[in-house]
Amino acid sequence: MSTPIARAALLALVGLPLAALAQPASTSMAAAADSTANANPPAAESSGHSTNNGDGAASADVTAETTLNPVVVTAQRGPQRLADALAQTSSFDRQDIADTAATDLPGLLQLAPGAQIVRNGGPGSTATLMLRGASSTQSLVLVDGVRVDSVSLAQAQIAQIPLGQVDHVEVVNGNVSALYGSGAIGGVVQVFTKDGGNHPLRFNFSVGYGSYHTQTQQAGVDGALDKDGKTTFSFTVARSKDDGFSSIDPALAPNANPNANGYLNESVSASLRHQFNDKWDAGVRYFQSNGNDSFDNAFGLPADINNLYSKVRQASVFANGKLTDWWTTHFIVAEGDDRAIDKTNGVYNGRFDTDNRQYTLQNDFLLARGQTVQLGFEHLDQSLDSDTFAAPDRHVNSGFLGYAGRFGNSQIQADIRRDQYSDFGGANSYYLGYGYDLTERWKVNASYSDAFRAPSFDDLYFPFSGNPSLRPERAHAVEAALQYASDAVGVMRLTAFQTRYTDLIEYPQVSPGVFLAENVGRAKVQGLEGSWSGHVGKTGLRAAFTVQNPMDEDNDTDLVRRARRFASFTANRTIGGWRVGGEWIVSGPSTDIGGVKLGGYGVVNLSARYTITKAWYVSAKIDNLLNQNYETAYTYNTPKRGAYLTVGWQQQ
Repeated sequence: MSTPIARAALLALVGLPLAALAQPASTSMAAAADSTANANPPAAESSGHSTNNGDGAASADVTAETTLNPVVVTAQRGPQRLADALAQTSSFDRQDIADTAATDLPGLLQLAPGAQIVRNGGPGSTATLMLRGASSTQSLVLVDGVRVDSVSLAQAQIAQIPLGQVDHVEVVNGNVSALYGSGAIGGVVQVFTKDGGNHPLRFNFSVGYGSYHTQTQQAGVDGALDKDGKTTFSFTVARSKDDGFSSIDPALAPNANPNANGYLNESVSASLRHQFNDKWDAGVRYFQSNGNDSFDNAFGLPADINNLYSKVRQASVFANGKLTDWWTTHFIVAEGDDRAIDKTNGVYNGRFDTDNRQYTLQNDFLLARGQTVQLGFEHLDQSLDSDTFAAPDRHVNSGFLGYAGRFGNSQIQADIRRDQYSDFGGANSYYLGYGYDLTERWKVNASYSDAFRAPSFDDLYFPFSGNPSLRPERAHAVEAALQYASDAVGVMRLTAFQTRYTDLIEYPQVSPGVFLAENVGRAKVQGLEGSWSGHVGKTGLRAAFTVQNPMDEDNDTDLVRRARRFASFTANRTIGGWRVGGEWIVSGPSTDIGGVKLGGYGVVNLSARYTITKAWYVSAKIDNLLNQNYETAYTYNTPKRGAYLTVGWQQQ
C-alpha cells in the first residue's frame, strides 16, 4: 500500500487529518524494540495468575484472591496490588483470556475501560486502538516491555498479536510518558507472553474449526528443565487461517474488489529463565508473528488483489539482581524488527524494514518500608530502510526518576523523565499522583501529568509533506477517582478525567496540492470512566463504561471515530465440568472523516468450555450472536454471526 491511493485508505482508517489524504506515505506497520519496562520484575512471577492449561486458557478453578488482588507492574514500573495502582489499571489474566471470545489483542482490549477499537475488516486487518479519546499514535503498546510501534507510522500493529501467545495483559489509562516516554498519552497496553513454571514438562495442543473456514492449530510445552526448578522455559507455536469476507462494502466503494479477504498468521513465542540464587535471575524472551493479510482498496480497481506480508519480531535478554537489601537492579537488552512487503496483483509494491535496539537499566532503592525510589536510563536506536523514502537513524537517550511511598492513609507517586532525540531535540514529562484511604475499602485518587508524542518518520521526512522542524505533540491531563475494593465484590472505580492536547501534528494545505506537516492542532477530551473487575458469588464479572466529550478545538467538532458513549460487560461461571459465559460490547454513534455518521451498535458473544477428562477439553463460541450489521470505520465491513469449535489436550 505504498501507492498514493492506498496510503489514503490507511490514513482514513487511523483517523489522521483529512488534509493528509492527499499525500502518500509509508504503510509499514513496523514493530519497534523499545524496552520501556522491566520485562520480568521478580515479584511479577507471584502475581496470582491462574495455572496454564495449554491452549492459552486457564483452569476454571479461580480463587477470589487471584481474581481480586492480582499484582500489576505497568502502573509504576514495579509490582503492586491492582487496588493500589493510582492510575486506572485493568488486568486480564489467563482465565480472562480463556473466557473471552476474542482471538487477538484488539478483541480483548474492547473489554478495557476507555478503549475503542477500529478495524478495517476481519482478523489480521489493520486495527487501531484509541484510549481515552487519544489517537492510535498516542497510545503505547509493549510486548514483554518492548515497544512494538512503527517508526514510520508511530502506531502498533495490534492485530498481529494473537492471544494464543499471551499470558496476561495490563492496561493503564492516562498520561504516563513520565514512565515510558513517547506515545503514552492515552495510556499504555503491556502484553506479557507465556512463561515457564516450576513443574514437570507439560505438553499441550489444540485444533479448531469455524465460520469463514477458520482453521487453528497450536502446540506448546513448558515447565522446569531441572529437578530443583531453577531453570524454566516455555515454547508455543500457533497457526490460524481463514477465508474471511470482503472487507470493504462495494456498494459504498465501487472500486473495491468484492472478493473475500482471507488471513494467515503463524506465530511463535519462547522464554528461558534461570534462577542463579535467591538474589539473581536472568533469561531470554522471543516473540514473532508472521501475517499475510488480503485487503481491499477503495481507491484501486475492482479486480485488484492486494496483500500485505508482515513480520513482527522482538527478542530480549534480561537480568534481575538484588545488590543489597535495599538496592535491586534490572537490565534488559532488546531488539525489534518489522518487515513489511506490499503486493498488488502479485507485483511487488513497496518495502518497509524497521530495526530497533534498546538498552534499559532500572534501579529500585528501598529507602524504608513502603518508600521506594526508582532511577533508570534507556538508550534507543531506530532505523528505517524503505524504497519509498529515506530517513536518518534516530537515537534517543532517556533518564527517569520516580518515587512511590505511603504515609499512613496517604499514598504518593511522583515520576519525571527526560527524552533527548537526535532528530528534533528533547522532551520532558512528569506524573504526580496522590491517593487517600477513606476506609479499609474506600479510596480517592487524583493525579496531574504531562506527556508527549514524538513525530513519526512520516511526519518528519516523507517527501513533499514531511517537516524536519516539527516539535513533539504535547498533552496535559488531570483526573480524580473514587474506588471501592473488597473480597466480596472486587475492585470498582469511577474516574473523571480531562486531557488537553497542543501542538498536534496536522497537514494543512500550504499551496495548491501541497500539504505540509505542522504543529497547529488543539484538542480536548473530558470524560467519566467506570470499571468493575470481581464477582458475585461464583460468577466472575467484568464491566466498563465511558462517557466522554472528544473535541477538535480548532474546528469545534467531535474527534473522528470517537464515540461519546461505549461500554462492555462480561459474565462467566463454572458449573460442574462446564465453564460458560458471555460478553456484550456496545457503542454509541460516532463521526467519521468528512462528517460521515456511523451508527451505534451492540454485539453479544457467547462461549462455553467442557472438561471431558483431566487432560481433554472442548470449547465453543458464537460471535455476534444477534448478527448485527455495523461499522467502526466508514465503508469497512465487520464479521457476521460466526460459530467456532476447539478441541484441546493438556498433559497432566
